[in-house]
Amino acid sequence: MNGLNRRRVLRGMLNGGAVTVGLPLLNCFLNGNGTALADGSAMPQRFGSWIWGLGMNASVFVPKKTGKDFEFPEEIEALAPLRDKINIMTNATAFRDNSPLLCHFSGWVVSRTGIAPSNRTLGSETYDVKIANQISRTRRFKSLTVNAAADARVSYSYEDPNTPSPAEYSPLLFYSRLFGPDFPDPNAKDFKPSPRVMARKSVLSGVMEEMDSLNKKVGTEDRARLDQYFSGLRHLEQQFDQQLTKPEPIAACHPAASPKDSDMKLGNESPLVVARHKMMTDLLAMAVACDQTRVVNMAYCATFSNTTKPGYDKPHHTTTHEEPVDDKLGYQPVVSWFTRRSMEGFAYFVQAFANIKEGDGTVLDNMFIVADTDHGLARMHALDGMPFITAGRAGGKVKNGYHIDMKGTTLARAGLTALRVMGVDTPRFGDRSNTTSDPISEILV
Repeated sequence: MNGLNRRRVLRGMLNGGAVTVGLPLLNCFLNGNGTALADGSAMPQRFGSWIWGLGMNASVFVPKKTGKDFEFPEEIEALAPLRDKINIMTNATAFRDNSPLLCHFSGWVVSRTGIAPSNRTLGSETYDVKIANQISRTRRFKSLTVNAAADARVSYSYEDPNTPSPAEYSPLLFYSRLFGPDFPDPNAKDFKPSPRVMARKSVLSGVMEEMDSLNKKVGTEDRARLDQYFSGLRHLEQQFDQQLTKPEPIAACHPAASPKDSDMKLGNESPLVVARHKMMTDLLAMAVACDQTRVVNMAYCATFSNTTKPGYDKPHHTTTHEEPVDDKLGYQPVVSWFTRRSMEGFAYFVQAFANIKEGDGTVLDNMFIVADTDHGLARMHALDGMPFITAGRAGGKVKNGYHIDMKGTTLARAGLTALRVMGVDTPRFGDRSNTTSDPISEILV
């Protein structure tokens, strides 16, 4: 193998290297009124994805009017106080072309990759990963992925077609990851770099020094694999640089106390899901405020949600199939009850970022969030009539307060809009019937 073996690589890995400096956002870098950086460039931007399972009932979810002066139907009534912070998009389609209908999978995959899957493998990485590579590579965490479903497998962020981003599901463990021994508190009087981070940085520096010599000893395909591998290591090295540099104080960074063990029940009862979602949301919001990451992903529940309602004997997913449509209401009332809890969760998520002051506004003002789901009407496993919601102004790039009828166009426009807003240079997004170069211009400034 051209002299390459594990021992040879490990010796290179232990060679250590110089640490470069990557500073977080400092208060003194802002202009006089807190609307931009001192040099006139825009404030740093953040992105969030949020997903709920099993769609909605159009008669009580979709506003009757489009534009700005719409009323909030019963299923989204919880969002009414956030009118000036969100946009409601309805009637989008996840086109399958000749791909099969993969229940609870095809819809969100089209939304997040623009590609209708032919099997349970994605056609590319999800758009949050593209965005994280653009705006969050130098943060301690390139992105954070969590869920309130108490299941590590529930993740809708994919680093590549086969690799879901690991999801945190325990508030207690997530707190330890964020604010444990390796947390570089920007408001601490004394700064001591974590020995663990220093060791990891030394290991990575040794690997990077070996890259050129390794590339000369392998074939074309292996060079391509090594390039992908070392690209990931470069991202890690940048993150370690940030952790080894004394951060300047950040006024909004106030880590909460650790969640109590009594709050850690992992059942799927709705009250437990709600409580976990609130705790995980609060931790995500503070991680963003402390500039530990600029990309976050939250799943309120799995797309095949098994959340249960107190006093009702069937979980959410089963209910969509088995509950009769109420003759007077015209929809399934218990299914709608679950959707309303999801919308209350999204309202809490959005408000958590709006509660954190930043400059002359809030973190939400410098953020763009996209909330999506897996179906339109889950009872029919519909991929038409699908909704999604956006929140935040993205530093003034986005207008809020609109209901937009997507008129049956591809759900991939959600992904393209997110990429464009976050500055990812992409002329088009998606594949076959989902290919689009048309972002949602009605909400763009």
